[in-house]
Amino acid sequence: MRFRVQMCVPVVAMAFLFGLAGVPAGAQDKQHVVSLGDLNKDAARPAHTRQANEEAVRTLLSSDAAQKALKSSNLEYQRVDKAVGQLNDEDLAKLAERSRQAQNDFAAGRISDRDLLWIIVIALAIIVLAIALR
Repeated sequence: MRFRVQMCVPVVAMAFLFGLAGVPAGAQDKQHVVSLGDLNKDAARPAHTRQANEEAVRTLLSSDAAQKALKSSNLEYQRVDKAVGQLNDEDLAKLAERSRQAQNDFAAGRISDRDLLWIIVIALAIIVLAIALR
């Protein structure tokens, strides 16, 4: 019995090693379920989304009405711009959506300059509060 075990262990080990030696080469030939390009796109998507949201808010804040609101609130554009960069992704996304909607409504004539000014003042308040509560 002991002789059989001594003979079988090396034979099984050799078969196992030779059997697995061909597997990695064969596995490399198969296409992965998710390509590297798709993974890179998915990894870059949050950064692109954040950049687009920051741009939407900054576009609204750089308008003439926003500049008037900043002056009336005694706030500097640079401080507000810096604060926009410090918002978390969720707050920034909400503010960007409101900024886009306000710009679209203003362009379509649905809101007046005064209404846009109020929206901007509220957006500024949200930015200041979000940064102050951090």
